[in-house]
Amino acid sequence: MHPYLFELTSLMAIFVFGIISPGADFAMVMRQSILHGRRAAILTSFGVGTSLMFHVTYTILGLGLVISQSITLFNIVKWCGVAYLLYIGAKALRSKRVQDVDASAPAQTAPATRSTQSAFKAFGLGFAANALNPKPVFFFLSIFSTVVSAHTPVTVKFGYGLVMASCLILWFVAVSLFMTTPAMRARFARISHWIDRASGMVFIALGLKLATEKAA
Repeated sequence: MHPYLFELTSLMAIFVFGIISPGADFAMVMRQSILHGRRAAILTSFGVGTSLMFHVTYTILGLGLVISQSITLFNIVKWCGVAYLLYIGAKALRSKRVQDVDASAPAQTAPATRSTQSAFKAFGLGFAANALNPKPVFFFLSIFSTVVSAHTPVTVKFGYGLVMASCLILWFVAVSLFMTTPAMRARFARISHWIDRASGMVFIALGLKLATEKAA
């Protein structure tokens, strides 16, 4: 097996567990699917995947090591993430009841009382949810330093990142499609406001959990 292919296979074997592990990204995509429809959820999925490339880029350039070794920089990233999670959590808790969704309506449509979410906002929600999470700093730093050779060209490393980002996008797009099928929309339509509030509690819990974490 070619060494680069072996490295990529090893990276993906580890990364797949990170993809399916529930977290702020998953909660965000689920919330977008249920409350704003398929289009918004898919755009949020692309935001999450693009943000992953942000983490990969600074890891490859060596900034991840700097952040991991600097308590000040780590805390800046951490508290920005905490503030963001608490903000979207509090916003979700204040949600109001929406009208029932017609399951026969196109999956791209959002509940009638919600304004159509802009593409920029939907994408930005996904990007921020991932970018403001300091966990990827250590995740990518650890797997790239242990699995990827120091002699592997930078372009190849970026290629690894693109593959991982693409897989992450595909996973969340699949989640978006599943959550916006007529059957799922009909099931969740009447309790969408409770789902919104539950997701708010999840975001707040994740924010508080992040607040207690320390740099390794």
